[in-house]
Amino acid sequence: MKTFTFLQLAIGVLGTAWLAGCSQPNAASETAATTAAVPASYFDNPETGVQDGNVRVIPISTPKGTFKVWTKQYGNSPKIKVLLLNGGPGATHEYFECFENFLPKEGIEFIYYDQLGCGNSDNPRDTAMWSLPRYVEEVEQVRQALKLDNTNFYLLGHSWGGILAAEYAFKYQQNLKGLIISNMMMSCPDYGRYADEVLAKQMKPEVLREIRQIEARKDFSNPRYMGLLEPNFYAEHLCRIVPNPEPVTRAMSKLNQSLYVTMQGPSEFGISGKLVNWNRVPDLPKLAVPVLSIGGKYDTMDPAHMRMIATKVQRGNSLICPQGSHMSMYDDQQTYFKGLLTFLKAVDAGTVKPGAEL
Repeated sequence: MKTFTFLQLAIGVLGTAWLAGCSQPNAASETAATTAAVPASYFDNPETGVQDGNVRVIPISTPKGTFKVWTKQYGNSPKIKVLLLNGGPGATHEYFECFENFLPKEGIEFIYYDQLGCGNSDNPRDTAMWSLPRYVEEVEQVRQALKLDNTNFYLLGHSWGGILAAEYAFKYQQNLKGLIISNMMMSCPDYGRYADEVLAKQMKPEVLREIRQIEARKDFSNPRYMGLLEPNFYAEHLCRIVPNPEPVTRAMSKLNQSLYVTMQGPSEFGISGKLVNWNRVPDLPKLAVPVLSIGGKYDTMDPAHMRMIATKVQRGNSLICPQGSHMSMYDDQQTYFKGLLTFLKAVDAGTVKPGAEL
């Protein structure tokens, strides 16, 4: 779901642009200052035996047998551990690589994780496995294997990952310390209406007419379809940096089409897959865990809806990135990470102010 709602983002389009904010610092003074600010314990190595970069492959029990999913721990923090849920559905952890330039210098641990069918994890190649309830149980098994609990466990889901994170919280919020729903609405019918009634009307009439004609024929494999969506929709609302940053292009080039189409539908321009009727807005008041809802002004998702999420949960904050789209962690990077870090530190300190806009 555009995230990584998401992302059918210009698959096959090689992005070479890197944001300056996501590049490695070069100045020795900046490196020294950053190192001094990070607790020495952040660099503690939890591995014993052969060192493999803190990669852990976790066996997951499913109705169709046991499969393995890939995770990688980045840093070590006893109080703030952020598990990242990629979007798509069907993308990979790789587009989260920009987090490496912002979280480590604050001493915050994060964990890459490719969901089943994604990236480095097993792919059962069975559409019966592409199920929201099954993915919730997968996340819970990953949590247990990594020994995360409500003293340190933050779940950040982007796009489709935001649906998964929310659904996990509705069942297992007692295990969470904080929840971040990034660039995702809590109602797929509302998402579809926003695409039809707001975003579609921003297109040139002749472009929209041709897109609708292709959709009516269900001719989604027609190269013309993506040829129209990429400049007229994705470049406006998915990621406004063109060419896309390299980690985004790399993650999207590996998109599991079976998983994406089964759950989302053939494109980000609305929704038509298994999730078409998913709606958790009425249940938002049940969430007592601190929640941050992040969105972008130019998002594929409705910014007003994403701001509303924070007012419906018991302890919610919102962050709407004024220059951001669905990939606000890239196209409004400084706003995105400043707000995320503010929230994480406030939850850790017990100073979250319900209803605050970060």
